[in-house]
Amino acid sequence: MNLNTQPGLLRERLFPRAYQTVSSARNFTRETLANWDAAGRVDDVVLCVSELAANALRYGVPRGRSYRVRLLNFGCCLRVEVHDSGPGRSRITPGTGLRIVEAVSDLWGVLPRSPGKVVWAEFRSDACRPSP
Repeated sequence: MNLNTQPGLLRERLFPRAYQTVSSARNFTRETLANWDAAGRVDDVVLCVSELAANALRYGVPRGRSYRVRLLNFGCCLRVEVHDSGPGRSRITPGTGLRIVEAVSDLWGVLPRSPGKVVWAEFRSDACRPSP
């Protein structure tokens, strides 16, 4: 992933509580990565956005509310965040999309917010990965 060209960038978008918006979140992510000239791991990033958005809709977005997809470019690392306003914390259970996020991202986690939570995943560029 070539992210070193424009570090410190942020893009975010709100999506209404509707399962049809998951494809819009994927398109937003692809468009952003293309604008940032982030060519590598696009499929992994888009897959994680899809899983995190679907989980937010399934478990974290109350009726009448929306969820936010935030993409941050830190130079060597791309961070995906999905913000919702629902109660509880995300955790891995059998069959959840978080297993996919865990498998394809370099790091992921959950942060509390009021109300709700932020589920995030990070993707490091090859140039910034530690050598074995």
